[in-house]
Amino acid sequence: MMSSIEKISVIGAGAMGAFYASKFFDMDNNCISLVAKGERYERLKGKGLIVNNRHYSLPVMRPEDNTPPSDLIIVAVKHHHLREAIQDIKNRIGENSLLISVMNGIDSEEQIAAVYGMDRVLYAVAVGIDAVRQGNVITCTTQGKLFFGEARNPVLTQRVKLVQSLFERAGISSETPEDMIRILWWKFMINVGINQVSAVLRAPYGVFQRSQEARDLMESAMREVMTIARAAGVDLSEQDIDNWYSFLSGLSPQGKTSMLQDVEARSKTEVEMFAGKVIELGKTYGIPTPVNQTLFRLLKVIEQNFDEI
Repeated sequence: MMSSIEKISVIGAGAMGAFYASKFFDMDNNCISLVAKGERYERLKGKGLIVNNRHYSLPVMRPEDNTPPSDLIIVAVKHHHLREAIQDIKNRIGENSLLISVMNGIDSEEQIAAVYGMDRVLYAVAVGIDAVRQGNVITCTTQGKLFFGEARNPVLTQRVKLVQSLFERAGISSETPEDMIRILWWKFMINVGINQVSAVLRAPYGVFQRSQEARDLMESAMREVMTIARAAGVDLSEQDIDNWYSFLSGLSPQGKTSMLQDVEARSKTEVEMFAGKVIELGKTYGIPTPVNQTLFRLLKVIEQNFDEI
C-alpha cells in the first residue's frame, strides 16, 4: 500500500470533474491530469478550463499514452459514457491505484469493479454541489460534501485514510459514513427527485426552495425510491428527505442540476439511470412506480424533440 496519494487522474471534465480537478491543481499543479480523447482532448488542450473565473491549463492525456500510472483515478463521466471510460483509464491503473466514481446512480462502482476489481474501488457520492458548466466555463458557489468510503466503515481502512488525507490537503469537504451503501441510495433518491423534476420543469434550485408544488412533485418521485430501498434492505426514511432540504437550502438559487444542464445543452440525459433504474427495480420487487414512469416518458419526449421543445 502506498504511503500517500501523489498522482491523480480525472476522466470526465464536466462541472463536477472540472471542479475537483481545479482543487487538486490548486493544491499541487504537478499532481493532476485529465484523461480525454478526440475532440474533447483537443478542446481541453487548446482552451483549458475556467473554474470560478480562474483559467486552468491542466495536463491532458490520451487513453493510449504510456505514462506512469496514477495513484487515484476519479471517474466523473455521464452514465452512457461509463463503459467507454472504463476502457479509457486502463493505462492509468497500476498495482496500487485506487478508483473513485463521483457519478450519479447506484451501480457505477460495480461496473468499474467488474473490470478492475472491488479491491481497487471506493464508493463515493457528492451531495449539495452546485457546479454549473457552460462550454469550458465552470461556476461553483457551494461545493457541498463528498461522502466516500468502503461499503461499511465501522473502522477506517488504510486506503480510506489516504483519500481522507488527500481531500483535506486539497480543501475538498468530505465525510466517511459508517454505512456508505445507505448514503449511495440516499443520493440516488435525491437525484431521482430533483434532477428529473428540474429537467422537466426547466427549474433551477430556487424554484424548489420557493415552490411547495415543485417540492411535492420531487418528493413523490423520491418516495418511490424509498419504498424500493426498504424492499432491498436499505434503511431510507422521511428523515432522509428532511436531511436533503438542509443541503437544498444552501444551494445557489440560480444553480442547476446536471440533468437540467443536459436538457439546456440539448444533450442526452441520464434518465435511464434514474427513472429507468427505478422502473426496473420496481418490477423486480413488485412495487408500482407511476411517478417515475411518467417522468421517464416526459424526459424521453424532451430528448427526442430538442429542436421543438
